[in-house]
Amino acid sequence: MKILSVVVPCYNSQEYMRKAMDSLLVGGDEVEIIIVNDGSTDNTLNIAKEYEKKHPNIVKVVDQKNGGHGAAVNAGLENATGLFFKVVDSDDCVSEQAYHKIVNVLEEIIRKGDRLDMLVSNFVYDKQGAKRKKVMRYTSALPENRIFTWNEVKHFHKGQYILMHSVIYRTQILRDCELKLPEHTFYVDNIFVFQPLPYVKYMYYLNVNFYRYYIGREDQSVNEDVMIRRIDQQIKVNKIMIDYMDLSKLRGNRKLCRYMISYLDIIMTVSSIMLIKSGTDENYEKKVELWHYLHKHDKALYWKIRCGILGRYMNLPGKGGRQVSVAGYKIMQKFFGFN
Repeated sequence: MKILSVVVPCYNSQEYMRKAMDSLLVGGDEVEIIIVNDGSTDNTLNIAKEYEKKHPNIVKVVDQKNGGHGAAVNAGLENATGLFFKVVDSDDCVSEQAYHKIVNVLEEIIRKGDRLDMLVSNFVYDKQGAKRKKVMRYTSALPENRIFTWNEVKHFHKGQYILMHSVIYRTQILRDCELKLPEHTFYVDNIFVFQPLPYVKYMYYLNVNFYRYYIGREDQSVNEDVMIRRIDQQIKVNKIMIDYMDLSKLRGNRKLCRYMISYLDIIMTVSSIMLIKSGTDENYEKKVELWHYLHKHDKALYWKIRCGILGRYMNLPGKGGRQVSVAGYKIMQKFFGFN
């Protein structure tokens, strides 16, 4: 059995997937790399099969009709044989040095027979044109180089949250929580991280810059203009995360509860600001409806988020209030370096 399954969702990735694949192959025979060709119309499938032919003990190709990023991750999970599970997008890559450290840590934990549900590492926002590359670190929130539980987790500041780029889950955790991402939907990486969290008891933080997240291309899903055009998909993901939140089941774990509320708070903020920035009355009504949806789902959860700093800024009245919301968002955007 492999230590780690790495899934690489690919859709028309011929221009950049080799960089991702070459960075992952250095993991050696302890890792399996599952390339999921999600209905590409370019040379992606041929490149994938080329890697599979050269590295038959490491690379496995899954070819399927187009279903979007979520469908590709689902297919990867169905085919994974590794004890742990990681997603690496085909336009990103990983650090060789950090990669070896992560594989060594996972191997040592397995050898000792310890239980680990989630490993967290840093990732680099490699934004096109930016001189300074922001690194998402967790040193202020998580103990380093040992297994710990939620009781030992410290405070995450706003903008510092665990993304798909920073997380490796125990594969069985994802199956236990019955993770099945929606098809033909962007932004499902938030569901991927969010849904398994109540099943996570034992964690490990390795302070290495493992994942390099390339952003800034005009066609990327996190580009603001693209997000506004796809706002209904962002709302769909947002509502799925709301539906999954059950405060009554989290009361026994105060820090996990606080973290999941904070995560949902950020997603509500992103949805709200994109709807506001679109400038249309129709989308403003969608923002109002989204907050009503949260209120209907759980009034206590609604007020926790609505009365927070972000919730207050996203619901300021009138056109002047909307301008203040956008201005505040731009400050956070500059400070945290997202999008």
